[in-house]
Amino acid sequence: MSSFIHKYLRRPARDTGRDKESYKQGEGGEDKVKMQPLHIKDVPERCIHGCFPIGLLGLVEPRNVKRHKKATTTRISRSNFAKMTTDSLFPNTQFTNHESLPPLPDAFSSFIAVYPQYGETQEADCIRNSEYYHLSTHVCLDYCGFSLFSHAQMHSSLASSSTNPLTSSLLQPPFFNISYKSASLKSQVQCGNQDNALESAIKKRIMHFLNILDGEYSMVCTANRTTAFRLLAESYSFQATKGLLSVYDYESEAMTAMTESAKRKGAKVMSASFSWPNLRINSSRLMEKLSKRKKKSRGLFVFPLQSRITGARYPYVWMTLAKERGWQVVLDACALGPKDLDTLGLSLIQPDFIICSFFKVFGENPSGFAGLFIKKSSIGSLESSTIDRSIGIVSIIPARKLSQLTDDYPGTDLDAHSSRNHYEEDDIETTSSFSGPIPTQMYSGSLNMDNVIREYTSTEKQKQVKPYEQGESSKLQHGLEETSFGIEEIECNHSVQVKQNTANSGADNGLEFLCRGLDHADSLGLMLINTRMRCITNWLVISLMKLRHPHSESGHSLVRIYGPRIKFDRGPALAFNVFDWKGEKIEPALVQKLADRSNISLSCGFLNNIWFSSKYEAEKNKILERKAYERAVVSNKSKENNDMGIHVINASLSFLSNFEDAYRLWSFVAKFLDADFVEKERWRYMALNQKMIEI
Repeated sequence: MSSFIHKYLRRPARDTGRDKESYKQGEGGEDKVKMQPLHIKDVPERCIHGCFPIGLLGLVEPRNVKRHKKATTTRISRSNFAKMTTDSLFPNTQFTNHESLPPLPDAFSSFIAVYPQYGETQEADCIRNSEYYHLSTHVCLDYCGFSLFSHAQMHSSLASSSTNPLTSSLLQPPFFNISYKSASLKSQVQCGNQDNALESAIKKRIMHFLNILDGEYSMVCTANRTTAFRLLAESYSFQATKGLLSVYDYESEAMTAMTESAKRKGAKVMSASFSWPNLRINSSRLMEKLSKRKKKSRGLFVFPLQSRITGARYPYVWMTLAKERGWQVVLDACALGPKDLDTLGLSLIQPDFIICSFFKVFGENPSGFAGLFIKKSSIGSLESSTIDRSIGIVSIIPARKLSQLTDDYPGTDLDAHSSRNHYEEDDIETTSSFSGPIPTQMYSGSLNMDNVIREYTSTEKQKQVKPYEQGESSKLQHGLEETSFGIEEIECNHSVQVKQNTANSGADNGLEFLCRGLDHADSLGLMLINTRMRCITNWLVISLMKLRHPHSESGHSLVRIYGPRIKFDRGPALAFNVFDWKGEKIEPALVQKLADRSNISLSCGFLNNIWFSSKYEAEKNKILERKAYERAVVSNKSKENNDMGIHVINASLSFLSNFEDAYRLWSFVAKFLDADFVEKERWRYMALNQKMIEI
């Protein structure tokens, strides 16, 4: 159906209007309105930049109204967006049977009628269809981060590697491995410039993508996100007089690792609280904690600009307030969109530490590494320790033989990887493959990786220089263009980009990756990505809320959403639960497994740090539940008493997600309107002789 949506957006204009015809919902029998497709070119004339008139959204006054009033403010525009979403999507309609849902074409027609600006994001659909075609059969909503490469890039590179003589022992980029090394964080930052050519190139590309200045920050690669948090805690000069204050509305494995390290060093650990039911930050309580300790010994303030689970966004001002009160700020950017750091706020605030996670290809394998960025003026707050030498600092090295990359690394989440606990005294490095299983052989010392990179760079340069010397017409024929960096190969089926700076001819730092995953986000830009995510996410929220159980005296909703609902600036992540016709919650793990059988990948989370005012105190015991520990023994009673929250299902959308992904999730969740759906699934898999897994 992706092709249908793509063709639909490109259809020629014609006068259709909105013909109304009723159709029956099913058991409910309510009359509804079925709208004919609203074609993008049916819309009134566009502005000079090709965008659609905002008037279609009710955000500005109609043309025939004299402009004697002030322009619509941003606040009113956002309010109108929320009102338009609520009033225009399935108005006065409730779905009580999964068979009564409108088919995908009709659902898309009503969607594009409410959000015509979504049509301006069709460039993302073109990228998805050509570079991430594996997503056509699988809905990937179970992790977030920054994707380095595209699916097409990885596979074209794999195919071409067999004809490249250099791949007899190594694969060319974008394939590479990560190698663990024994080093403290402080020494790693202070030494600096010790990276091999490959690592230096990819770090440079990442920092450019994140809009982080190389002269102000140093980047250290770690095995995963959890490792980065723990490494920072072990290296930070925590003392009994310093604290750790975090802002998370869910249990984060990475934050738990940091908390345990800080407590062991004597730090006072505190958390922000979130007010029920909207789960907004309890501002007064957080401000009190920011100002509680002496200014000279405040410690670390860990702040995500967005919740990875609920999609709640938090203002930059909290980082400013923390800095003014003497805290050093850690920005957790792992849950942010690919271009969310392209804002003025980051350059003004300049956090002391930034943590990001990177994975190979979106929708295929989230194994990868994390980046810990340290502001150079904050290095003095770090200290050397024996523990942090064994936590998981890694180097990026060339990938090995093709046979070692046939199977993907089995990891499912960046937080799921475990760090090495020891290292050999002679500093022999073991490697875990970024693009495949753990190699069985050590990296050959006789093969110098920098020499390999130089040889590859030289070979590629010779290929490029010859056509370049033939003149302008030849450059066009061979798909080359001259930039301020030198010569850049732009043909879409190449998997490696080599830029040779004329000022540093032959130097290692002239090598750069073609990270097509990052390039695609760069080409779309912040505004287009945010528009796309805003439309899809808000449609999904309102559609899920329209599902209600039939013949229910109390009118039980099928779905409950936690955190922000319809909101202009909410993040593209949803925390929700599914309830049966009796109002009892269906276990999130069960919903996750059933979704996986439908080729929909979801994740589970645990909301915590929830604060109930006196108004909602009566609901507290009904809503909160105890965390199910994987470990048999709880470390202490205080932790057990405080570990109350809500197990939820999480769906995280990316800029490569499309309307069909949201529709497929909606239609899957709607199946739970059938009271026998779960039991039918059990019997169906037994009939097919499938292995039953106890839930």
